[in-house]
Amino acid sequence: MRKFLIVTADDFGLHETINEAVEQASQAGVLTAASLLVGAPAAADAVRRARRLPHLRVGLHLVLADGRAVLTPECIPGLADQTGYMNSRMFVNGVRFFSLPGVRRQLEAEIRAQFAAFARTGLTLDHVNVHKHFHLHPTLLAMLLRVGREFGVSAVRVPYEPLWFAARGGTWLSGANAALLGPWVALMKRRLRKAHMLHNDQLFGIAASGAMDEAKFLAILARLPPGVTEIYLHPAVRSGTAIAASMSGYRHADELAALLSPRVRAAIATGDFGHGGYADLMHARTMHAA
Repeated sequence: MRKFLIVTADDFGLHETINEAVEQASQAGVLTAASLLVGAPAAADAVRRARRLPHLRVGLHLVLADGRAVLTPECIPGLADQTGYMNSRMFVNGVRFFSLPGVRRQLEAEIRAQFAAFARTGLTLDHVNVHKHFHLHPTLLAMLLRVGREFGVSAVRVPYEPLWFAARGGTWLSGANAALLGPWVALMKRRLRKAHMLHNDQLFGIAASGAMDEAKFLAILARLPPGVTEIYLHPAVRSGTAIAASMSGYRHADELAALLSPRVRAAIATGDFGHGGYADLMHARTMHAA
């Protein structure tokens, strides 16, 4: 299959307004996947909804920065503060992950705890990705792959956004950042291929995080490149700080409107490409090979 499209909602379980949006968008037929925050306040509600959405593929959205850990603070003092919060100092933490064996052991324990929490939901694990794309860090990616194999991981998101969209979706700086990440992305893809992991070829939504409206969605579909494309969004029935204090500028409701747009739905229905989750991609490739 020359082209395949995966449309994913991140932060599933963060808030019930997100869960409601995921349910609406899955039923409408455009949204094919969601990434679950297993330690988030509305995770149980998200799991209940997912069980009644037969076409929604659910994966794990690992949180290892700027979020709450699953393990107690006493178990991971090198990762989280006394409230269980893991900070967003990713460069500093990345150096610590590489250089401090004790911190690496805590990191691996937290990764395993989040995978185990997903397994307890009883949902089929479609994919894994990491909050803020932290798995670009080679040490973290190695842990993800090692632990993930124990829990049946078969697909991992690669955070490569084409330059034409990165610059359009944000600013010139977004395009420059995308270019600078090129060597890290190439290394990630090589390691995933070596591990026999499915992955996307390109990703849309980084520079336009929280602002993936109908116009941007249609622009991507009009120029959908060959290979596996993932578009990720943060839909909700309400926007901004109602979801989280750090999302004051996010247009969650506009992203939901894009997923419910008849124009987007028609563009997908008439497009010459497959459409589904990573499990559907694997099935399509198996059928094509046969």
